[in-house]
Amino acid sequence: MIPVNEPVIGEREIEYVMDCLRTGWISSAGTYIERFEREWAAYCGRRFGVAMCNGSVALQAAVAALKLKPGDEVIMPTFTIISCAFAIVYNGGVPVLVDSDPRTWCMDVDQIEDKITPQTRAIMPVHIYGHPVDMDPVMKLAQEHDLAVIEDAAEAHGAEYLTGRDTSHPTWKRCGSFGDMSCFSFYANKLITTGEGGMVLTDNPDIAERLRSLRNLSFQPQRRFYHEDLGFNFRLTNIQAAIGLAQLERIDQIIAHKRWMGQEYTKRLQDIKCLQLPVEKAWAKNVYWMYGIVLSREAGLDAFHLAEILFKKGIETRPFFLGMHRQPVFNYDMRPKESRFPISEVLGLQGLYLPSGLTLNMDHLGKICDIVHEVLI
Repeated sequence: MIPVNEPVIGEREIEYVMDCLRTGWISSAGTYIERFEREWAAYCGRRFGVAMCNGSVALQAAVAALKLKPGDEVIMPTFTIISCAFAIVYNGGVPVLVDSDPRTWCMDVDQIEDKITPQTRAIMPVHIYGHPVDMDPVMKLAQEHDLAVIEDAAEAHGAEYLTGRDTSHPTWKRCGSFGDMSCFSFYANKLITTGEGGMVLTDNPDIAERLRSLRNLSFQPQRRFYHEDLGFNFRLTNIQAAIGLAQLERIDQIIAHKRWMGQEYTKRLQDIKCLQLPVEKAWAKNVYWMYGIVLSREAGLDAFHLAEILFKKGIETRPFFLGMHRQPVFNYDMRPKESRFPISEVLGLQGLYLPSGLTLNMDHLGKICDIVHEVLI
C-alpha cells in the first residue's frame, strides 16, 4: 500500500529529543520551545510565535484573543476543515460562509464584501492544500471595514504570495505573515511536524501576551492561582518543539520535494480530460501540501468510488473536505441551500487527494499515475 502521507524523522530530530530526555526538559518549558517559536516566527516574517498543542486549538486561541461578543460574525470559507468553524462557535461567534474559487479551491474573495454586516468582526482566510488565498483583496476589505484577519496557514508551510501586484513594487511574502494573527498546524501530515502541535503568529505584543496567557490557564505572573479570564491548557511540550525545530532546519529541502511532486503529478496526469488538477496562479507559490484531483461528470464515477478502486490497487487516498454548510453538527441557520455553494458542493463530492508524503518517490508516483490512467482512460 502506498500511504497517502507519512512523516520523515531524521537523526537531527532524534538528537534533539534525546537532549530533552537527558536533561529532563520534557514538559511545556524549555529552550526548544523558545527557539521553535522564535525561529518559525522569523521564517514566516513575524515578530512573535506562541506554540500550541495542535492547530485546531491554535485557531481557537486566536479567535479567543479577539474577545468576541455573542453573535459576532467571522467570515470564512465553507470548504475547509471543521476546526475553523469550531474555533468561532466555541467563542460564541457565528461563522458566515463563502464559496470556493473554482480554480484555487481557496475562498472566493469576491464574495466576502457582500457578507459583511454590522456584526462582522473578522475574516478567516484559509490557504487550501498548499495554495495561497488571494490575500490583497482580503486585507483591503479588512482595513476598509476595521475587521481583524486570522490567517489559517496550516496547510501552507513555506507557500508564498505576491502582494502589491497593482503597485510598482510587488513583494513575495510567505503565508503566515498576513493579518492580525496567523495559525499553523504541525500534525504528522504537515510539511513541518511535531507529531501534534500548532502555533499562532502575530506582530502585536499585546496579542502575543494574551495568547501566552490563554494557552496556560490564564495564570497571572504575580499571582499564579488567581484567574481573571477563562483560559485553556493548550501547551506544547519541549520534546515536540525539538522535533519541529529539527524539521525547520531542512524546510527548503521539504518544500523542494513537495513542489517536485506537484509538478510531476501535473505533468503525468494533465492528459486525463475528466480531471481538474491543482493550479499555481502567477501570484502564488504552491507547496502542494496534498495533491488533489477533482473528477468531472464525464468520469462516470464520484471520488468515493474512485478511492475504493485505488485502494484495492494499493493506493491510499483521502476525500476532500465536506463544506461547513453540509455538517449535521451545526444548526440549520448555518446550512443555507446547497446551491449557494456550488463550487464547494462539487469539491466535496468529486475531490480526493493522492499520496503526497515526503517518502513518495518516482517509482511510487509513476505507479500511481499509471493506475489512475488505467481507471479513467
